[in-house]
Amino acid sequence: MTYDLYLGDAMFSSWSLRGWLMFEKFTLPVRSHFVGLYSGTMAADLAPLAPARLVPALRLPDGTVLGETLAIAETLAERHPDAGLWPADPAGRATARWLCAEMTSGFSALRAECPMQLHGQYRGFTPSPAVRADLARLETLWTHAHSFSGKPEGWLFGAYSLADVFYTPVAARILGYDLPVSAAAHAYCTALLSDPAVRKWRAMAHEVTYDPLPYALDLPIGGWPIQG
Repeated sequence: MTYDLYLGDAMFSSWSLRGWLMFEKFTLPVRSHFVGLYSGTMAADLAPLAPARLVPALRLPDGTVLGETLAIAETLAERHPDAGLWPADPAGRATARWLCAEMTSGFSALRAECPMQLHGQYRGFTPSPAVRADLARLETLWTHAHSFSGKPEGWLFGAYSLADVFYTPVAARILGYDLPVSAAAHAYCTALLSDPAVRKWRAMAHEVTYDPLPYALDLPIGGWPIQG
């Protein structure tokens, strides 16, 4: 029973990273297919999965096609109840669903002004008031999530869950643009990006070269903030 997962460029596609982590972190069987998000072939590459038109897109073993990360997440949790995709505690599970839903519909300023990139860390980026408001909201949600495990650090609900999957690209934005967050939030972002699965994804990202680099800013850029 193997799934077929269609993904965009690893360097820039935050939604694809979320989709891929659902399988990689919970050891679910999958074949990954990268489509031409930046080469102009995405529409043709995804045509066999119509009406899906964005990445990630998933074909189930029975041929059913799914789009949208939340739909993919809930379907996988339903089909693999013992994999631990959601927190085991009912209150934590409900809250994790809330945080994932807010991630998919919110934080528009952060997403627009700080596109995910895994190339390096920009120096001197000045976040707008709207981005600062998004960062404050993130701090509020992460603090609330940590209250369920009683630990102010580590994964959001104690054990790694889909909530951590959904916020991994946020961590890449925060560290990739050196955004101002609390020490606790910075530590959580560092933990997310230090995870071996994320390191593996970033290594795949560097298998493709870009000229020019999409989303490049006229700012100095240093090395990736996570060493190793």
